[in-house]
Amino acid sequence: MAYEQYRRHISCNFPGMGDGPVIDLLAGSLSGGTAVLFTYPLDLVRTKLAYQVVDAPKLNVKGAMGSEHAFGGIRDCFARTYKEAGMRGLYRGVAPSLYGIFPYAGLKFYFYEEMKSRVPDDYRKHIAVKLACGSVAGLLGQTFTYPLDVVRRQMQVQRLRASNNLELKGTIGTLYTIVQKEGWKHLFSGLSINYLKVVPSVAIGFTVYDIMKAYLRVPPREKAITEDATKKRES
Repeated sequence: MAYEQYRRHISCNFPGMGDGPVIDLLAGSLSGGTAVLFTYPLDLVRTKLAYQVVDAPKLNVKGAMGSEHAFGGIRDCFARTYKEAGMRGLYRGVAPSLYGIFPYAGLKFYFYEEMKSRVPDDYRKHIAVKLACGSVAGLLGQTFTYPLDVVRRQMQVQRLRASNNLELKGTIGTLYTIVQKEGWKHLFSGLSINYLKVVPSVAIGFTVYDIMKAYLRVPPREKAITEDATKKRES
């Protein structure tokens, strides 16, 4: 929704930019940033719950290995995070998320729309073509921006990992510290497994989005922009 609204706004108010991939890049970046600002606390809680095992494993009554958890659930994680640092705590690590989502979302939309424009009209509506374009868009976008995702998660969980000797201060500082202490390859740690999630997710997302637009008979983007421009001139 945000992508289409940003794209329409840019096309109507800055007609000199044309209707090419540059608008897709800009609108995609802005829509990605908007989504992050609205949903980031949920992502923070998800990451904290995933990394919530602290200290060494302990023996339970039966002698089996158990682990101590830092949080009792989603509500407890929200409440304790807010109590410790307020809204600032719920948005810890949002800077690298924004730094990463702007190029990622922008490149994702850019590559998808650019590849679709190069497909012959007779094949453009095929589901296989949409899936292929979405897969490549997700693959390229994720590869270019993955290091910032690693930095974001390190900043989110730094207080939970008492054994971690890294002192993380800010996005650039964290990036430099990771490279210095653990090497540049650590910035791409887990990228291959992340492909298994991101690539099909982006491909399916773009494909379903285009199919639903056709099913709901949403007017073409260019027609909507023309109608808005006409109403603006008349008023």
